[in-house]
Amino acid sequence: MTTHVVATAGHVDHGKSTLVHALTGMETDRREQERARGLTIDLGFAWTTLPSGREISFVDVPGHGRFIGNAIAGLATAPAVCFVVAADEGWSAQSGEHRDAIAALGIRHGLVVVTKADRAPDLVASTIGRARSEFAHTGLRDAPAVAVSALLGSGLDELKRALDQVLAAVPAPDLAGRLRLWIDRGFSISGAGTVATGTLTAGTLTRGESLWLTSQERSPREVTIRGLESRETATGALYPVSRAAVNLRGVAATEVRRGQALIAPGVWHMATAVDVRRICGAALDAAPVQLVAHIGTAAIPARLRGFGGDHARITLAWPLPLAVGDRLLLRDPGRHRVVGGVDVIDPAPPALLRRGDGNRRAFALATMPAAGDVRTKVAERGAVAVEELQRLGLADAGAAPPSQVRVLGRWWVHQPAYEAWAQQLRALVEEDERRDPLTRGVSEGAVQSALAPCAAPFIAQLVHDAGLELNEGHIRQPRVRVHLGRAETAMGTLEARLTAQPFNAPRADELTALALGARELAAAERAQRVLRFPGGVVLLPAAPRLAIRILAQLPQPFTTSQARQALVTSRRVAIPLLEYLDRKGLTRRVDDDHREVRRETPAQ
Repeated sequence: MTTHVVATAGHVDHGKSTLVHALTGMETDRREQERARGLTIDLGFAWTTLPSGREISFVDVPGHGRFIGNAIAGLATAPAVCFVVAADEGWSAQSGEHRDAIAALGIRHGLVVVTKADRAPDLVASTIGRARSEFAHTGLRDAPAVAVSALLGSGLDELKRALDQVLAAVPAPDLAGRLRLWIDRGFSISGAGTVATGTLTAGTLTRGESLWLTSQERSPREVTIRGLESRETATGALYPVSRAAVNLRGVAATEVRRGQALIAPGVWHMATAVDVRRICGAALDAAPVQLVAHIGTAAIPARLRGFGGDHARITLAWPLPLAVGDRLLLRDPGRHRVVGGVDVIDPAPPALLRRGDGNRRAFALATMPAAGDVRTKVAERGAVAVEELQRLGLADAGAAPPSQVRVLGRWWVHQPAYEAWAQQLRALVEEDERRDPLTRGVSEGAVQSALAPCAAPFIAQLVHDAGLELNEGHIRQPRVRVHLGRAETAMGTLEARLTAQPFNAPRADELTALALGARELAAAERAQRVLRFPGGVVLLPAAPRLAIRILAQLPQPFTTSQARQALVTSRRVAIPLLEYLDRKGLTRRVDDDHREVRRETPAQ
């Protein structure tokens, strides 16, 4: 069944609540104070089914100027609006403020309803004409107009047909979109517990699923959907666009209030500052510095830094789940007026720290597309995880990267930055070899310290692409395998034996039989093809690291005998190898016969 949500708008006492009651038979003024004064103070809710079968829910907003914040909270999540002007009073003060709010929020679907037509039938045409002129530069410029008398019931059938036509033109909601339900009420029901209500505009709510609840005091917390209702009917799932009542487990009712949001876990960026583009309203460089920013049902103190008339940075008093394309309404709390509407084009902008950063940012924003610029964001950071780009609203799942962006696993990497890192890495290695021709190379830790922090996940790939090699935690120029002349065949035999049995070092007579004397072994050691230990023990260069991996599996500390057995070798080999590991800081003696592997072993 197709469902829709429509907000009312218009000046106080122009008959919004009476009109909703005439259409639905439901009273939207919930508070005793509202009913006693005949004045809508907070949001009211009602629903009905149109003759076409469309289900429609109304969010009735207050029209008094003192409650404009409540009115914006109701308008901001409604895809369509029913704008009310009384025939006998005509266009009034709050009519203009609600018009400005509708324009700032970018609402493009709705209709104008001239109420109390029975009181001033001769003014209906002029009232419609004035409304059309007032909406000439907004999304409602072509909105249909209907005259009604809620008291007499005249015009209501025509209004229902007009509503049907308007709602038929509203784009279909995104069922698979990222869930973000802005909360307009939080309360407790006896026997059920905490309930949050709001207008579901995208995504799907399912009973039993876990969500995050945002808050200005803390990071988002996990809550669970205990139950769901819409229009006082329980359901297992809710789809947009619909009014949702969500029974929550894991949070007290006192911790749920208007302006918070229920969001899908891990898929939203919690923004504290956003760069925006003016869509309508006053030039941003002439706007007040201190503002209230409205998004969904949230109204948050904000600070504005203008980058000319069309762009600005807005710093928020607390984090909000925002993405590229979100619309903010800016309001001047001092003068009680709507400043205008802006679109978020960067929800995670770079810090402005150096002289001239503001001017450079102004130029960048002026050339940035409305949908944001993923290439600029990747270039700005060097590398960005694709899931972060999705949180920012800059990339959809499965999206192809733009030019000059390289995909490395889960990362999108700026190719020019990557090439600069590779060049810097080569320079580090070359400088290290100039200082010490016998160096083992530059340690991975030193490389990570020298390169940009965002380059850390790509060290191995950088080594490969830079034509270098990574050997036992050190990066160096590729070693040319030194041919040992007449001893090469014997050395190959020795290497094969030690590859198969790493700690089965040959005895002196076995080395002699291979014609590997002191001169040949010294040459092999210079070529880094063997390591020589006291007592004539010869092993491959990889033996110490292999030994550490094996010894680390033993109960700590371990004895020499336990080490010998684990390494499948003799005391002749085990003792000089263990002493070597002690000197290199890879193991530590606990007492005369016990050692332990250091938890954080330094590079050899």
